[in-house]
Amino acid sequence: MFLKVQLPWNVIIPAESLDTKGLMLQKSIIIRLLDDFSSKKATKDLGYFLAVTTLDHIGEGKVRQHTGDVLFPVLFSCVTFKPLRGEILEGVVHKILKHGVFLRSGPIENLYLSNQKMSDYKYVPGENPIFMNDKLSKIEKDVVVRFSVIGTKYIEVEREYQAVVSLEGDFLGPVS
Repeated sequence: MFLKVQLPWNVIIPAESLDTKGLMLQKSIIIRLLDDFSSKKATKDLGYFLAVTTLDHIGEGKVRQHTGDVLFPVLFSCVTFKPLRGEILEGVVHKILKHGVFLRSGPIENLYLSNQKMSDYKYVPGENPIFMNDKLSKIEKDVVVRFSVIGTKYIEVEREYQAVVSLEGDFLGPVS
């Protein structure tokens, strides 16, 4: 699910980047905010950080004693993506194993679809293994699949989500 949230953040501007012109200072704050934001990746509560939409407020800068850098408290709005149980998403198959497939969907790299959650499909081994059903519908590498999220898990160390997904439901499966 996409969420629009407003967040407080502290942006540190090195002393050598400071300029007497206010416009250059605002530009430095925005560039630093975007750099910090992109390295954050995701949180458990908000999901993946996708984009800063607006810079709502820049607070008064405070000079740090030992370095001379200036810390500016800012308030900004951004768009995040958090996978939720029961949500219908689409992803691309990137790995096929005997017991299931791994998919990617947007920023989520690890979505697992077990062969038990695609009961119509049977594993077909070979150089390029696939899953195929009686209607000759194929799940193979690089195919787009619509699925339902069964459960999610946030990995704090890697700052990313993993999810278990299913094809059990109407209009789920390979997208043509």
